[in-house]
Parts: sequence; structure tokens; C-alpha cells
Amino acid sequence: MNTIGQIIKSARVKKKLSFKKLEEITKIKASFIKSIEEGKWNSLPTFTTVLGFVKSLSTALAIDQNMAVAVLKRDYPPKKLNINPKPDASRRFFWSPKLTFAIGTFAVILGVLGYIGFQYAKFISPPDLAVESPKENQIVEGNSVLVFGSTDPDVKITVNNQPVLVNDDGKFSVELGVTRETTEIAIIASSRSGKERTISRKITVQ
Repeated sequence: MNTIGQIIKSARVKKKLSFKKLEEITKIKASFIKSIEEGKWNSLPTFTTVLGFVKSLSTALAIDQNMAVAVLKRDYPPKKLNINPKPDASRRFFWSPKLTFAIGTFAVILGVLGYIGFQYAKFISPPDLAVESPKENQIVEGNSVLVFGSTDPDVKITVNNQPVLVNDDGKFSVELGVTRETTEIAIIASSRSGKERTISRKITVQ
């Protein structure tokens, strides 16, 4: 069976019409008519437009329109669709309940690990210790000196080897008896892990 291009060409030649003349009659570009005759579909517009061309050419060339349309549909190549079986969704971001749950879980785990790490570092480190009295090289009059300061609440304090009570807020104080032979006050803070921090203050007892 002849192609739609052969049918149109045969009818055009039979009527002794040039491409230019047929263009004037149908208002279809001569290049499009030539592409239809040669089956160069890639050089033509969409199928709907080509279908209109064929109908107009059929009328101008006295070709059975129904037959021409049927042949065109047979000859026209099917449109190839580039279907990606696995669409690339990497460029699209969707906030989903699963993502919320995952981020929340990660944040909780991170918080727990951070807390454990902080507590471990605190456990193996020497305790904090601040001594406000006595001052370095302080002159003491009388037979006692007030020793006070602050540390961590769960720390043991000794002042010149004497245990001192630590309050819940970490503060401690003691009235320490001294003599003229007392030249130094040693405050030692001991943590539960056995780590110690010592602050010594020299004094002069008068």
C-alpha cells in the first residue's frame, strides 16, 4: 500500500501542481508539503497540525479524506516517550512525619550522649574549688581564722586535714583554730572519683 506521502505526491503530479502552487492553494508551506511527501516527520509540527495539513491537501488534490487520514495514522510514527522508571527525586525536598520522627529521635539520642559525656568528663575531672577566705598572705589576729568558699555539692572538703561540711549549694565555711606556728591553710576538694583540687593560702598569725 502506498504511503500518505506517495498518495499526495501522485495526486499533485497528476494535477501538475508545483510545491509553490499547492502552497498558494492550501496556505501550507511548501517545505511542509515536501516533508509530508518524503515522510520526514521530524521536520513537521505536531500530529494534530499534520492531520490538518493532510485534510487540506486531500481537499485540494481531490483525495478521499477518510482514506488519507487512515493512511496518515498508519504511517505516522508513534511518539517516543522518555519514561524514567526511577524518577530522580533527589532535587525535591518533602517534610514528612517520618522525617520529623527521625530528627526528633536523633536530637534525643544526641542530647543523651551529650549529657552522658558531660557527666563522665565531670566525673573524671578534679572538682571546682573557690576559696574566698583567707586571702593569700593574710594577717590573722587571734587564735582562729574563718575559711569559706564554694565547690560542687557532692564534694568532700578538708581544711588542714579537718573535714568540713558542704551545703547543698556547694558552699562551705569553718572557723579554724590557728597558732603562731600555722603558716599555711590547705583546702582540699575530693570528688567521688578520687580526683582532688587543692588551694593553699599562706597566712601570718600575730
